[in-house]
Amino acid sequence: MTEHSNASQNTATPHEHISSIGSSVAIWIVLLICTALTAGVAFIDLGPLNTIVALTIATFKAILVVLFFMHVKYTHEKLTGLVIVSAIFFLFLLLTLSMADYTTRLWH
Repeated sequence: MTEHSNASQNTATPHEHISSIGSSVAIWIVLLICTALTAGVAFIDLGPLNTIVALTIATFKAILVVLFFMHVKYTHEKLTGLVIVSAIFFLFLLLTLSMADYTTRLWH
């Protein structure tokens, strides 16, 4: 019986990060502020920059969610960098395609 209990104690469990309630609430408040900021900017006429500002705020919010609520921040550094670089890449891809569509429309 002691062999079985020793074998179960020797198994390596993966390192697991448990975030505190305070940090989760702080990130949630930042997300609420960003949502209010997005709604507030929607009422300001920035011309074609409205879309860029809204997508930038949305990307920032997505990065916060991925890093903290999906615990990517506490994983390997290469994975964190990959998530951030891919988020920025897709933001620029969205902006490029949106602006390409916007500039090629014929306005009457």
